[in-house]
Amino acid sequence: MNTTRIEGAVAPGFETVRDEVAAFVQETDGQTGSQLAAYHRGRLVVDLWTGDAGPEDLTGVHSVTKGATGLVMALLFQDGLVDLDLPVARYWPEFGRAGKSAITVRDVMAHRSGVIGIPGGFTVEELVDEPFVADRLAAEAPLWRPGTAHGYAGFTVGALLNEVVRRTTGQTVQEVYGERVREPLGLDFHLGLPEALEPRYRPIRPWTATPEQEAAFAAYSPNPDGIAGMGYNLGERGFTPQTVMTFPNARIVRAAGPASAGGVASARGIAKLYTAMIGEVDGRAPLLKSETLAEFTAIHSTGTNLVTGPDSPFALGFEAKGLIHPFLSARAFGHTGSAGSDGIADPLRGIAIGYTRSLAAFAFDAPERGRFAAAVTAAAAKLDV
Repeated sequence: MNTTRIEGAVAPGFETVRDEVAAFVQETDGQTGSQLAAYHRGRLVVDLWTGDAGPEDLTGVHSVTKGATGLVMALLFQDGLVDLDLPVARYWPEFGRAGKSAITVRDVMAHRSGVIGIPGGFTVEELVDEPFVADRLAAEAPLWRPGTAHGYAGFTVGALLNEVVRRTTGQTVQEVYGERVREPLGLDFHLGLPEALEPRYRPIRPWTATPEQEAAFAAYSPNPDGIAGMGYNLGERGFTPQTVMTFPNARIVRAAGPASAGGVASARGIAKLYTAMIGEVDGRAPLLKSETLAEFTAIHSTGTNLVTGPDSPFALGFEAKGLIHPFLSARAFGHTGSAGSDGIADPLRGIAIGYTRSLAAFAFDAPERGRFAAAVTAAAAKLDV
């Protein structure tokens, strides 16, 4: 019998969320080690943890990091410092080489630039050196005609945007985020984990699978030098699909917090980040104005993603969550992470969700994310009636 405990609390009206988590724990024998947090109209209403996860644990959240980077870009847009429709080369002239002079900031943020990686991939040491990655990508020609399709730049989009931020403000994404978001809100969501917080880090465990599952997965793994392979940074100098999972376990990654996939967070930190974007929290006004939210939550890229395949739509810097999860509203947004983490905000319902798990989801698929989000959404809807 599975004796894994579910700890934490839910607010009245959100008991069904705890029930859904309990059902998932039973199905998986409690092996995922997960945290789930949710806010409803600025109030923490779900705060649960299971398995080997503790309430104060931090873990690598992979591409959930892109949500923090997207917020930094939204703030600079809101300040009038970044024009989304100007060519990247206006801020960063070197980027205009090799047929990239017309690529806009909007193209990069919507994954429509065609600049996603290099043959052979980047090493871990190179990925944490974002100016190096940016310089290397500036020399590359687009892999498709910019603006005609979209393909996910999993490990590189943050480096491109970081160079725009640096050329615009003199600061990095990490510095702007720390000063304007993480520190004022006291967030447990770090782009660059201080050494003093290392004891709280819970490593990501590689997925477990049968030999038959691994063989089937390998048979459909992309060519490392194909578009999908470059988008995932596969190759002889990059990763295997399985080692993508453990990327944040390297201290150099956690220390640098690269803006694509190097963030470290708790579910509470992720959820609070998203609720702060859409509404008041802790007596503070929303970080984003309504017109900024409208711009960044508008759907930009749909159809087949050249890297990830179908059903991978994007808003601006964020995934278009309302298309991924039909129970959410049209302007719902957020970002998943490869091991199974997630961040979601639905401005219409006033909900924000954060999720982490320490056991990587097999084949990058963590279906419980949708189940939990559906349970939170349904509970919030009943309270709003």
